[in-house]
Amino acid sequence: MDSADIVIVGSGHGGAQAAIALRQAGHDAPILMLSRDRTPPYERPPLSKEYLAGEKPLERILIRPEAFWAERAIAIRLGTNVTEVDWLAHELVTGDGARIGYRKLIWAGGGDARRLSCPGSDCEGLHTVRHRRDVDALRAELDAGARRAVVVGGGYIGLEAAAVLRKFGCEVTLLEMQPRLLSRVAGETLSAFFLEEHRRQGVDMRLDTGVERIEHDGRRVTGVTTSNGETILADIVIVGIGIVAGVGPLIAAGAAGTNGVDVDEFCRTSLDDVYAVGDCAAHANAFAGGAVIRLESVQNAHDMAACVARGIMGDPQPYHATPWFWSNQYELRLQTVGLSLDHDAEIIRGSPEERSFSVVYLREGKVIALDCVNRTRDYAQGRKLVEAQAVIDPDLLAESETNLKDML
Repeated sequence: MDSADIVIVGSGHGGAQAAIALRQAGHDAPILMLSRDRTPPYERPPLSKEYLAGEKPLERILIRPEAFWAERAIAIRLGTNVTEVDWLAHELVTGDGARIGYRKLIWAGGGDARRLSCPGSDCEGLHTVRHRRDVDALRAELDAGARRAVVVGGGYIGLEAAAVLRKFGCEVTLLEMQPRLLSRVAGETLSAFFLEEHRRQGVDMRLDTGVERIEHDGRRVTGVTTSNGETILADIVIVGIGIVAGVGPLIAAGAAGTNGVDVDEFCRTSLDDVYAVGDCAAHANAFAGGAVIRLESVQNAHDMAACVARGIMGDPQPYHATPWFWSNQYELRLQTVGLSLDHDAEIIRGSPEERSFSVVYLREGKVIALDCVNRTRDYAQGRKLVEAQAVIDPDLLAESETNLKDML
């Protein structure tokens, strides 16, 4: 039976960073990374942006050059699916029946793109944007002449994909079931801004609209029939409606969790010697008022990985990292710090009409988050306000020429 001191399941940002952090901290025992993917560790955010647009080749989105892993004695086994966790024996079972032993297990399994479940959703021409192979398949259809696209989902993945498709000259219709875009992650000001921006760029935006069925010719998609009864012609459909956390083997083994796998402040699951990091790890987050949430971000994956590495190396420190995110759409760069969950006020700095503004979110008078569109200075300086949960006069916050750093 194969074995390693540390086995890492998943090769995304969390898994890769866990291996890197362990080696940087002086861990010299064997590390084995198992990945369902068949590509060495690569960045995921560019998939719906620069990689889809053809602006960055694979070499430029690799987390590290391929030689890096061998030089640091980090073994990577690609195309390997873990089907069972025997935490009592400290062993994993893979899809081909092999057993792999470990002393410590780091689960960085991420998740799978959520699929449509309506009639016709199994035909060809439906795409998600989760893995490199997903985007390669989509690009192949675009290169073959597909130009009528329906995007399902008004979150960041859907909006970023719509922006890239417009660069290709596609006719794009975006369907969102909720009454506004980004309803789970942003306030009404930002939702309205991106709605108008995409419409200005030629995207047909449909809110309060779901998918009734996928039309097809017996093999390929030909259109989408909406919940309103309208059929929209389509050569391709991109589905961006969230992910299903990839934690099945952990939950089957008895790990606690309902939305992902639950971890404590040190990223430990309820199973001995088993940690979880990244998109799949549900944790009590101080920036969400202590609510147990999953954060799907590079920041969360990196910081959780560092937390686990410190714990394994004998220097346990609770996970407490400031959340941040970003999104590129057209010539707009959105940078977010903090979590706007349950905010009760929005303060606008700058001008949405001039496409340079920030939204400061307050809860009970405290600054809890900022969304900054083409205002990097606000993003950098606003971090301190979020971390301090500062109480600032709303009229002062709205003075766009006054530096946020001067308000503490």
